[in-house]
Amino acid sequence: MNLQTSFQPGEGLRSFSRRLVPSFWDLPAFALLLGAFLLVAQAGRETLQPLSSIALSPISLDPTALPHYALLTTLRMLGAILASLAFALTYGALAAKSRRAEMVLVPLLDILQSVPVLGFLSFTVAGFMALFPGQILGVECAAIFAIFTSQAWNMAFSIYQSLKTLPRDLEEVSLSFRLSPWQRFWRLEIPFAMPGLVWNTMMSMSGGWFFVVAAEAISVGPTTISLPGIGSYVALAIDHRNLGAIGWAVATMLVIILIYDQLLFRPLVAWAEKFRFELSAASSVPESWFLNLIQRARLFRMLLHPVGDAARALAALRLAPATPLPAPFRRVWSSRIFDFAWGAVIGLASIYALWQVMTFATGEIHLSEMLHVLLLGFATLLRVLVLIALATLVWVPIGVWIGLRPRWAERIQPLAQFLAAFPANLMFPLAVVAIVKFRLDPDIWLSPLMVLGTQWYILFNVVAGASAFPNDLKEAAATFRIRGWGWWRKVILPGIMPYYLTGAITASGGSWNASIVAEIASWGDKTVEAHGLGAYIAKMTEAGDFPRVVLGIAVMSIFVVLLNRLFWRRLFAYTARNLRLD
Repeated sequence: MNLQTSFQPGEGLRSFSRRLVPSFWDLPAFALLLGAFLLVAQAGRETLQPLSSIALSPISLDPTALPHYALLTTLRMLGAILASLAFALTYGALAAKSRRAEMVLVPLLDILQSVPVLGFLSFTVAGFMALFPGQILGVECAAIFAIFTSQAWNMAFSIYQSLKTLPRDLEEVSLSFRLSPWQRFWRLEIPFAMPGLVWNTMMSMSGGWFFVVAAEAISVGPTTISLPGIGSYVALAIDHRNLGAIGWAVATMLVIILIYDQLLFRPLVAWAEKFRFELSAASSVPESWFLNLIQRARLFRMLLHPVGDAARALAALRLAPATPLPAPFRRVWSSRIFDFAWGAVIGLASIYALWQVMTFATGEIHLSEMLHVLLLGFATLLRVLVLIALATLVWVPIGVWIGLRPRWAERIQPLAQFLAAFPANLMFPLAVVAIVKFRLDPDIWLSPLMVLGTQWYILFNVVAGASAFPNDLKEAAATFRIRGWGWWRKVILPGIMPYYLTGAITASGGSWNASIVAEIASWGDKTVEAHGLGAYIAKMTEAGDFPRVVLGIAVMSIFVVLLNRLFWRRLFAYTARNLRLD
């Protein structure tokens, strides 16, 4: 080959110049980017205003105010989801990688997901407002933190589940390439966890809508501060029994969810497809017009290129591990004696904390009432188990069907997000009216309200598991003609089991939390109540009886931890040990 014909001077410069020429796709990409910056800047300017300005513009039920409210609520939820992502990557990885940290962090996560959002608010509002005295920013941080507490736990469980079920052959590959712990985390573990994390992030964003009403109406002593947003709008509409305003709020939520789906989650699902663990290509893959637009926009891609290079360089760093301990200290550290000592410390600390709670709560409470609260806990436990079983029977087959069909997943994804985001408390009026009119038993017919907002954790995680199921295993099952119940028992159920357990554990904890608002429901002057621990906590909270609220939450946390440790965790350990995709 003649070098003079294969290379022309200045060809590289002309090629680079052509890449600098904007394409047609740069116009909509920069328009969307500029619009996002302007909206964020407008909302950020409002957070720096004095707290007294809220009283000058009270919440209005005028539908024309909804676009502004929607912007503010959307940005709060976006801030909460980013904080949840950082928390999940740190907390989930630490719990999965350190056996002794796991002994503390996993039970603590069980407790955290069972504590009501209002319980977090009562302890954090004053602290956030003290950080930014006299400014809306303090209340905004408290609202974002409240939404964070409804989003972070299942994302942390997703990271924990993925890292505990990492295929052994991938671990061996990382050892062969001598990856440092830092490189292994970013090059192997996070890519493997990405499909499940994306779907759990989607679920967290949708589930956060359930708590927006509580998060945007902040109570400080006798004063209630209503931040402008969809949650405050819905709360005011419920107080005024304005069904038209509730309809406008639901329609606005649908629009926001569709925007989020098109501009954020669908591109993430399509992007996460490249992290699938399989040897053969799938017959169809999810697509996103917005991701295609970004990839075709020349200048936009050039602006993002340095960010990608910096991220890859950061992931490639061989961060030196800490100086190893001397051999005698390593032997003591890894010995069973140290394990026993560590377990004893945790046990004594737990007993002391429980004793402190009981001492505070039982100063005015007799033993007979404590036994009554325990019985109420068993009633709620029975509801939770029955509801999770029914949700499993319904949503596991549906989730598998959706996850194995990417085209259908794209169509059903926005609907599933909307159903998961639909505030279950908007269904309470219908439940109250039906129970009163037909004289139904509240102990039975209020129970479904507990799982309305939490059943979607099972669906989203099963969809994630079926979507990540390797295509070569599906082809192998077809080759060996494994069909019917054998296919479910030997192929798909073992493959999705880690994902299902993540959804079931989170749905179980969320159902306990939801019992506080579901076991007692009101509409106007009519109130129906079921016998259960959630109704007890709700009544004591309304009465301002703090010792009994603490007692109820402590008993609920004990039930959640025992259920998870004695049932869910044992099942998860068996799955991580025997059902890996090796």
